[in-house]
Amino acid sequence: MILKFTKMHGAGNDFVVIDLISQRCKLRSRDFRKIADRRFGVGCDQILLVEPPGSPNVDFRYRIFNADGGEVEQCGNGARCFARFVRDKKLTAKKVISVETASGVITLRVRDQHQVEVDMGAPEWIPARIPFNAPAEQDSYQIEAAGQSLEIGAVSMGNPHAVTRVDDVDALDLDSLGPQVENHGDFPERVNAGFMQVISEREIRLRVFERGVGETLACGTGACAAVVYGLKRGWLRDSVTVQLPGGKLSISWPGDGHGVIMTGPTAVVFEGTIKV
Repeated sequence: MILKFTKMHGAGNDFVVIDLISQRCKLRSRDFRKIADRRFGVGCDQILLVEPPGSPNVDFRYRIFNADGGEVEQCGNGARCFARFVRDKKLTAKKVISVETASGVITLRVRDQHQVEVDMGAPEWIPARIPFNAPAEQDSYQIEAAGQSLEIGAVSMGNPHAVTRVDDVDALDLDSLGPQVENHGDFPERVNAGFMQVISEREIRLRVFERGVGETLACGTGACAAVVYGLKRGWLRDSVTVQLPGGKLSISWPGDGHGVIMTGPTAVVFEGTIKV
């Protein structure tokens, strides 16, 4: 079958977005791996599927598949691209869009042609719900990885994150350290490994090694996780600019019981077709 797609990115985190409302196709894990392959396919960090809603209370179903073919619960940069895609393709004229994901319903707000705001929901700190193997909830935890002891914040933003504060993100050997944290035995579903350098109370630098992908140029849920952990530790204020290798995101969080608000850019790279 010939499948139409759109290549997009949010701050360098790149996606292949597929409309499965106007066209029908059953994709398998091997198809996602083929599409994501940067040499033999289109090339991307994740594949995003636009599907009809499973409930009358939402506008769309949003599914995310990593480059390794595995489905994941959430992707913040992808959510922004999703919002622009459904409007560009005239699947909706709404500027406030309710979307069903594997981790729950999120709200997307289109601010202008390029900027989208996403309410990512409240962070989850309870270890069993992240999931993370720990006897009780703490502000931080110690894990061993790559022969060193790391102090991490463990939090879910719809997907699991381990956040470590470092002095200099450029000094990290992320190719070595990232996989060790991603596959740490205390995270039964693996984890996204974020490394945060605090510039000021209003600004951080961040690198993220995403599970099933590797280091990406930007990670929306990773930016949210880093900011809420920094706020919990008293390092940051309630509105923070996150500098990622691919660009900047704005993250704000009023505190417990409230959703994390992420605002950032979207871009269309090209349209195409692929045989699957």
